Amino acid sequence: MTDRNQAIIRTSGIGIAANILLVIFKAIVGFIAGSIAIVMDAVNNLSDVLSSVITIVGTKLSARPADKEHPFGHGRIEYFSAILIAVLVLIAGVSSMVESVKKIIHPTPPEYSTVTLIVIIVAIIIKLFLGRYVKRRGEELNSDALKASGADALFDSVVTTGTLLTALLMLFTGIDLDGIVGALIACVVIKAGYDMLIAPVSQLLGTPVPAELKQGIIQEVLKEPGVNGVFDVILNYYGPSTIIGSLHVSVLDTTTAREIHLLTRHISDKLWQCHGIIVTVGIYAINSSERDQQLRIAVLHEAVSQPHVMLCHAFYVFEDKKLITIDIIPDRDVTDDDRFRKAITAHFEEKFPGYKFDVDIDHIY
Repeated sequence: MTDRNQAIIRTSGIGIAANILLVIFKAIVGFIAGSIAIVMDAVNNLSDVLSSVITIVGTKLSARPADKEHPFGHGRIEYFSAILIAVLVLIAGVSSMVESVKKIIHPTPPEYSTVTLIVIIVAIIIKLFLGRYVKRRGEELNSDALKASGADALFDSVVTTGTLLTALLMLFTGIDLDGIVGALIACVVIKAGYDMLIAPVSQLLGTPVPAELKQGIIQEVLKEPGVNGVFDVILNYYGPSTIIGSLHVSVLDTTTAREIHLLTRHISDKLWQCHGIIVTVGIYAINSSERDQQLRIAVLHEAVSQPHVMLCHAFYVFEDKKLITIDIIPDRDVTDDDRFRKAITAHFEEKFPGYKFDVDIDHIY
């Protein structure tokens, strides 16, 4: 198991211990005081215990090595762990809402004491420090599950502060807002659960890597001797610590197969050593003759002057076949790639008679 996974498990263990203590304290005090808000706080803390358990189990399962059925490993299990945690939070929020509405319809004034208030204050302090610690560790370890648990704990500290204000209001004015505050707590918990659900679901659907990471990779590859351009960078997450993808580099058509072999191997090794990224490197050729270079400039200038064309690359002219290949990247207004490709191809062949065009419509991933 990696140091990262062990750190996640240790952090989750601390969360489990702290939340079990809070569940016991809040449940006892809530039942003694007859406060639905405090009891619902205890239920929410119980879901936090389950969240930490799920984080530990998910981390252990995600550390399993790749096998025949899962050649890219099991890292994405961490995303499912975060989704389960979010679902538990949503269930706790809905349950709290149901109980709070019952309390509003059939109110039974709670009884608060000095001990009750002390327990509530202690809970606020513990959850505040625990939430900040777990969320910070989640950001350091790039763990959606830990970040979700930490955010939930911080919400708990705010929610419990609301419970404290309700108790003080009851003690000094006799006004009972316990059911209403419980409903507000439920709304906050439901909102937190929804927010927690977004990040891991987006990862499973295919969220892009950070722009700064992608740009850094491009700049590093451009430093390699013989590389004239970097295109089609496609990177996919297979867990928080595993990224697999591909990219194309352009080299002069005078580059030998031996030189290309060494170049692509060096790029792949460098990205693995520096970033832990597994990439396949493809090749685009650049015409080396001056005449072909002039034609290249003319075609690229014509391409970017067309409506909806953002970028273009992968130009190459086969003079013996009178064939030109080029990749076009359109803007978001283009929804029919095939229709757009045919229109661009027809325009090129009209503008540059004597040549056939093989146009690919590409996209920025």
